[in-house]
Amino acid sequence: MYFGRFGMSSWMLILVIILVAENLSYYLYTPGALLALVLSVPGVLIAITFHEFAHAWMADKLGDDTPRKQGRLNLNPLTHMDPVGIAMLLFAGFGWGKPVEINPNNFNRTISLRKGNALVSFAGPAMNFILAIMFSIIYGLLLAFGGTFILTTTGQIISTIIISIISMNVGLGVFNLIPLPPLDGSKILKAFLPTNARNWVEANEKILYIVFIIIWITPIASLIIRPIIGLINTGLLNLITWIVSIAA
Repeated sequence: MYFGRFGMSSWMLILVIILVAENLSYYLYTPGALLALVLSVPGVLIAITFHEFAHAWMADKLGDDTPRKQGRLNLNPLTHMDPVGIAMLLFAGFGWGKPVEINPNNFNRTISLRKGNALVSFAGPAMNFILAIMFSIIYGLLLAFGGTFILTTTGQIISTIIISIISMNVGLGVFNLIPLPPLDGSKILKAFLPTNARNWVEANEKILYIVFIIIWITPIASLIIRPIIGLINTGLLNLITWIVSIAA
């Protein structure tokens, strides 16, 4: 996700802290919740790291070496982590990594700036969905061939981590496709808008950013995101079930 020139204001940071604090109480006082939180950390690291790497990789492939020069073309989690974004993904189910900076003027001349921006933006969520499918296949194979291993403590821990990886990637991918700045979806949308509509969006980005914040801090975000996440999870569950049925 790109925050770009919008940044994160101090009052917005306060809202994030309040949201995290509210959810933290649940993990502290609900039996087993804290362990589940710890086991979700690998999912957060994988989802954010691969998401931001995909942005950097796509920009590099399109001719912009800015991410490469800034050391973002790697899978080192420390390179891509944003503390607030990690906390949000852990406690609220959606978040972000350290934004990848790009210079569209460096793109190959064979592609327009608009399409280049859209491809770089889409690369992040696309990577998350690819990872969700891959780990769903791994989970299906584990269920199919794991035997009694999946009933052991180690097997249960591995299963929980894999499920968390799937969940985090689906959540991060869907959240970033919301077509409002500063999310990836806004740049993807602009690539398909007529010129007048695109100019209007660009002229009113600050207003749309405020709309995003309102959606973000109210139940509206969940109302938009959760049905889509549920639909994708159903598809992944069907994939897992299909793999298990083949092996039976």
